[in-house]
Amino acid sequence: MTNEELVQRYSEAVAANDLPTLSSLRHRDWMVEWPQSGERVLSSDAFDRIVESYPGGRPAVRVRRVVGTEDRWVVTPVNGVMRVAGSGNFWWSEWVMTYPDGKVYHCIDLVGLRDGRVYREALYWAPPFDAPDWRAPFVD
Repeated sequence: MTNEELVQRYSEAVAANDLPTLSSLRHRDWMVEWPQSGERVLSSDAFDRIVESYPGGRPAVRVRRVVGTEDRWVVTPVNGVMRVAGSGNFWWSEWVMTYPDGKVYHCIDLVGLRDGRVYREALYWAPPFDAPDWRAPFVD
């Protein structure tokens, strides 16, 4: 599997909350960091337990794009459209997560690959906000 195919499959599994596929695509030494809370998840098993224990159920995830080197558009198995890109070992993806309580967050996932698997991730969340009126003359 190419790195592009790996990242495409991984993104599709994220969007589908497919924990077994995520685990199968991760390096045996996989780890994700959540810098905003200072937490590190050190195994797929621990990650699965976090997702399965989330109050109110699993969040819904929509992958907006995955970026690497050369972009192209693909359709996911759940008929979502996303951009999958590149062939290097470092990627980033952009998601929109909707939690069971209705809160929406925009997420950036920084992804490093090793040995044909997802090796490291750093995931950042930010809630949407209304743009300030003073910027209106300068933006779309």
